[in-house]
Amino acid sequence: MPNLRGASPPISAGKRGMAKRIIYTDKAPRPVGPYSQGVIAGGWLFVAGQIPLDPATGRLIEGSFEEKARRVLENIRAIVEAAGGSLRDVVKVTVYLRDIALFERFNKVYSEYFSDEPPARVVVEVSNLPKGVDLEVEAIAYLGDKA
Repeated sequence: MPNLRGASPPISAGKRGMAKRIIYTDKAPRPVGPYSQGVIAGGWLFVAGQIPLDPATGRLIEGSFEEKARRVLENIRAIVEAAGGSLRDVVKVTVYLRDIALFERFNKVYSEYFSDEPPARVVVEVSNLPKGVDLEVEAIAYLGDKA
């Protein structure tokens, strides 16, 4: 269970003995199920899929698709920064869109966050997402010694 004061719990050993650390920040939405915002293992940070939830209220934000995309990417940034990294450390992003016609609109917002040396990325259209949102984004960052 995350420490609600924003600090990450201590490092623990997983089932195979690899040290892992759970990342939690109040600058990103609380998990809406049994998962962590992020997990560091072996210098890698795995960021859980983020949807356009406001971290302060836990509610979906209103507004344009672009505003929702920015909220999602800000949530990812908050988790990466809580782990000691930055968006420059992100090496892989997976984007789930309910309508692939939103692809170009998403790209415009995405390029505001990832313009220099963008990470590898996959974008797929899916039939549905949690809470009926239009997009969900997950990320993997390499933190190396920062972890």
